[in-house]
Amino acid sequence: MPVNANIGFEAKMDHASLLKKIIEAIKDLLGECTWDCTNTGMSLQSMDSSHVALVNVMLKCEGFERYKCDRNLNMGINLSSMAKVLRCAGPDDSVAIKTDGDSSSASFIFESPDGDRSAEFELKLMNIDVEHLGIPDTAYDCIIKMPSQEFRRVCADLSQFGDSVTISCAKADVRFEAQGDIGTGHIRLGAKSGTVEKPEDEISIELENPVTLTFALKYLNNFAKATPLSPTVRLCMSNNHPLCIEYPMVEVGHIRYYLAPKIEEETE
Repeated sequence: MPVNANIGFEAKMDHASLLKKIIEAIKDLLGECTWDCTNTGMSLQSMDSSHVALVNVMLKCEGFERYKCDRNLNMGINLSSMAKVLRCAGPDDSVAIKTDGDSSSASFIFESPDGDRSAEFELKLMNIDVEHLGIPDTAYDCIIKMPSQEFRRVCADLSQFGDSVTISCAKADVRFEAQGDIGTGHIRLGAKSGTVEKPEDEISIELENPVTLTFALKYLNNFAKATPLSPTVRLCMSNNHPLCIEYPMVEVGHIRYYLAPKIEEETE
């Protein structure tokens, strides 16, 4: 039987750098997780170790140069180890991932654009108890679309003042506030849609009801590591519901982070 006959899964991306950025955006939150591979794409869904944040990644099969999945399979992977393997890729290398679903490893093959250099690394797979948590469809009270660089800056700046940020959304603007021992920080971003040259620089607010919620900045700064993946980010909020932060990757898929709001005067 030919060697490749047992390859149940094979996915090739033109740019290993994209996959590297995806893993860098989630590895510190998740540690270990399971990639679910089906004929529609690769996905993962996992809680962070403290069970406060939920991460959902979808990489559609259309986003790969080549994609083949003969049967559904799971790849349990330590994301820090996967990041180490991906750091071996050259800046312009392609990456192919192969596994048969029954072996204890997956192959990562990097190839230079001219084909003169290729490198193959075997990464050990893990058996991980998969806990699939359903994400309910939520009709959000407020959806903010803004430049991802701006969101990262807001989170970084307000982290100088406190551990938490209160986000207040109205029709005309969104306000971020943090307070701590050294003082208070306020940042206001006015909605600007259709008045900027680049669509990715727009700040748009879809408002059904005003929303004011408080979140841990530690997690928001972690989510902002996905900034290199998308020029825009969507903040979806509803009172008494987890915040959904989505980084859309055009033609590839998305990363979504979910974070429960902090309850003021919380008692044990």
